[in-house]
Amino acid sequence: MKRADMMTRCLERQDPWDMIVIGGGATGMGVAVDAASRGYDILLLEQSDFGKGTSSRSTKLVHGGVRYLEQGNISLVMEALKERGILRQNAPHLVHDLAFVVPNYDWWEAPFYGLGLKIYNLLSGKYGFGASQILSREETLKRLPTIKTEGLRGGVVYFDGQFDDARLLVNLAETASDQGATLLNYTQVTGFTKGSDGFIDGVMAWDLETGNSFRAAAKVVVNATGAFSDTVRKLAEPNVKPMISPSQGIHLVFDRSFLPGDSAIMVPHTSDGRVMFAIPWHDHTLVGTTDTPIETPLLEPLPLEQEIEFILSTAARYLEKAPARSDVLSVFVGIRPLVRASDAKNTASLSRDHTIHIDDSALLTIAGGKWTTYRHMAEDCVDQAATLARLPDKPCITKKLNVHGFHDNAEKFGDLWFYGSDAHAIQNLAQTQALGARLHPDLPYIEAEVVWAVREEMARTVEDVLARRTRALFLNAKAALAAAPRVAELIAGELGMDAGWREAQISEFRAVAAGYVIGYATDRTA
Repeated sequence: MKRADMMTRCLERQDPWDMIVIGGGATGMGVAVDAASRGYDILLLEQSDFGKGTSSRSTKLVHGGVRYLEQGNISLVMEALKERGILRQNAPHLVHDLAFVVPNYDWWEAPFYGLGLKIYNLLSGKYGFGASQILSREETLKRLPTIKTEGLRGGVVYFDGQFDDARLLVNLAETASDQGATLLNYTQVTGFTKGSDGFIDGVMAWDLETGNSFRAAAKVVVNATGAFSDTVRKLAEPNVKPMISPSQGIHLVFDRSFLPGDSAIMVPHTSDGRVMFAIPWHDHTLVGTTDTPIETPLLEPLPLEQEIEFILSTAARYLEKAPARSDVLSVFVGIRPLVRASDAKNTASLSRDHTIHIDDSALLTIAGGKWTTYRHMAEDCVDQAATLARLPDKPCITKKLNVHGFHDNAEKFGDLWFYGSDAHAIQNLAQTQALGARLHPDLPYIEAEVVWAVREEMARTVEDVLARRTRALFLNAKAALAAAPRVAELIAGELGMDAGWREAQISEFRAVAAGYVIGYATDRTA
């Protein structure tokens, strides 16, 4: 993918696009993949980088949602379990099975959770990831050698999926491009144009790189901006009633010693009514999450002190070695774009199902949902958008559409496994251009990945590379900060930028990365 080519294609188009999609997260990119693969002409516009917001900040799970089963939302669980299987089938280089253990400390927990998780597995049908079973104390300790042993009776193991969210998003962008979609990051929609009937017929947009504005016409416009959906809706109709009830969740990242095995921990009930996970991820340990209602969504949300303390204290109840603030390598925050419900007592009780809403201006907004169900959400959205735009009916093909990078045995590529079939080219780049050096001793990434990200994945900034093309910022914020100058140098060489640009990039990255370092937000309260 080349941004310059995408912009040229956008500016040279005279006819209206079949669809313009606003938002380059999981939902928007899913819509672009679906619509382009049906043969519709698609333009996607993202104000920052692809996945800058919520879509790079998940708990890294492809799952049906055990908690939703307990809430009685069987249909959502069944849909998510089916989509979990489809996603593993279409992107095996990024989605893999993961064993989750529910540790039992009371006599009733094994039969209670054992039955519930058996039902969970049965609901998956042919898309199952593995049978659940009750574990003895010894079997539990074998899977979770660092679990707190005092009072431990045993556990229940079940299987779900794990993935790398930002890498899947980049691969979806490449898939959409492969199918003919035009995608632009760093292009902000600033307003809408309307026809004589009062309905939206295009957008006004601003290219943040050049400062140039342009108009793009469309038969239908899809608002897929997640937590920022209401902001976009108000561009079309300033007095619309808000539909989003944002909530933030944080995750803490530790080194691998806190969870050295190949199994994750699932705590089914925490004091805030959520499920807590501790999972192995990229040779680190990720623990989360929280559910804190917020007033205004931010592109770079910050953790609250009580959220940090909640995760540390909850983890300490289950791990033999209690994690301390000094052990945290990175803290990251995501915002859930939950759809409002008048009778909801808190955001933890709001449905994770998706909603499609059409305003009087004919702006179609899709909100809610979760990563696991992105494909089904996109299919539903494109069906509705095509009807609204009176486009010819074309069947959805994404159930069996391989995601870019598809590879059945990506593990053979070592640290480059998440690139799938692209790993060969990156290995070749490292060898032929002497780009095999690591960016930092505590990170698995090499210089060739930076160059690849700029040349082939539309990375434009140091943050793009260290936060989303690689996951350095999410794994170890201080190591990412140390790597920033070399990354800036490599990007500048690719983009033809000068020393002033490099210094500005390093400064901007430091400002963002500060929010991922524990202690930065210690004085903040709810």
